[in-house]
Amino acid sequence: MKVSTLSLRALLMAGALGFPALAEAKTAREAALEARLERLENEMLALKADLQAARQQQADAAQTASAVQAQAIAATAAKAEAVEQRVATLETKPAAPAEGFRDGNTTIRLGGYLKLVATNSRFSGGELANNTQGRDFWLPQAIPVGTGPAARDQDFSARQTRLWLNFASEVAGHSVKGYVETDFETTASTSANVAGGGNQRTTNGYTLALRRAWMQVDKWTFGQDWTTFQYTGALPESTDYVGTTEGTVFVRQPLVRYSQPLSKELTLHVAAENPETASATLGAPALTENGDDRLPDATARLAYAGKIGELSLGGLARELRVQNGALKDTRFGWGVSAAGKLFLSDDKVSDLRFMATYGNGASRYIGVNFAPDAVLDPATGQLHGVSTFAAMAALRVGIRPGLRANLMGSYQHVSYAGDIAEASIAAYNRDAWSVAGNLFWSPVKNIDLGVELRHGQRSLVNGQSGKLDRIEFAAKYGF
Repeated sequence: MKVSTLSLRALLMAGALGFPALAEAKTAREAALEARLERLENEMLALKADLQAARQQQADAAQTASAVQAQAIAATAAKAEAVEQRVATLETKPAAPAEGFRDGNTTIRLGGYLKLVATNSRFSGGELANNTQGRDFWLPQAIPVGTGPAARDQDFSARQTRLWLNFASEVAGHSVKGYVETDFETTASTSANVAGGGNQRTTNGYTLALRRAWMQVDKWTFGQDWTTFQYTGALPESTDYVGTTEGTVFVRQPLVRYSQPLSKELTLHVAAENPETASATLGAPALTENGDDRLPDATARLAYAGKIGELSLGGLARELRVQNGALKDTRFGWGVSAAGKLFLSDDKVSDLRFMATYGNGASRYIGVNFAPDAVLDPATGQLHGVSTFAAMAALRVGIRPGLRANLMGSYQHVSYAGDIAEASIAAYNRDAWSVAGNLFWSPVKNIDLGVELRHGQRSLVNGQSGKLDRIEFAAKYGF
């Protein structure tokens, strides 16, 4: 009994000691499971966060791509619109001039054109000498007169090729400009003159000639230019060098000119220009440059430029003077000229050009000096007056882009003083006229191809006359 009690007590004490161990073991396992579950939960939350971040990045990327794409589309559309506006501007406005190149504070530009002319001419009054200007372009005073026999000639020439340099500077707040222009047409040397550069058999060389050379300082022009008496805008588009020679004021010479704008559309030009009396002597129609002048020729022109076109009114006053030893005489010369260009289409391709001129002692300014300024009586030294009337008109019609036609006509009549015996001026020019029509095609920019038909006539005081029939082709590259 005593033993059993001791055993029971030992058993109870062992159980009491074993229960905490069992409780402690159960708590550790639960803690490990809870920790594992917590780690799994944290990993799941991290995965969810990564997934959400990835989805957000994808959405942001798509939004960014859409924005970039939208910006690209908008930029492309804006660029296309700008190009369309630029094209529209270029179609409605003339092309801006080339910028040229700089030398110090001066801008320099080179321009001009290369031109080939092929001419087939029939002269009713006989042969015209080779290598003369009447073979190169319409010069009515060069037409042979008489009964013939008629002659037909074929000529090719590149002498009308033209080169120019343009200069522009700003000096101490002043606008300073300069211009030099040359060609090969008006040189004294001809292809028959080997010293002048060659001949038609081999080299066809020609001498460069000065056309214009002037400088401008603000409103002043100094140098050689078209006479202020002339409105150059009336010159027609022609394969010919001038086109309406007998009806046109046409002079280039040294001058000093002042130009004063009177309004936005109106400008007054006044000038003192090189004088030269071109006289003829009774019995001899050849013109003489006397070189006896003492006063400059005075010229003025009122120029209007507006939406309807351009209008010009010119005036000329000069002293004619000839001195041969003790014989000398002077006369007053004068002239007026009205001219213009009227636009017939919004693009200004079609227009009507015209000029009418009258004067006494003004002949060297009209028709490339078709008649003398005055007639000299060598016996008395007296200068007799010569009056001239000239007119021209030219119609330019645009047929389609790059294709246009021109119709032109011109006329000049000369009246000599009534106190001159007709027999002494029988071989002098009385009148000249011509009509011409052409077609020009510009297949690409700056290239002009033209073909022209012309009929002209020259008559003398004695009634003799000569006619010209000409077909002409021209190819020109302007730059």
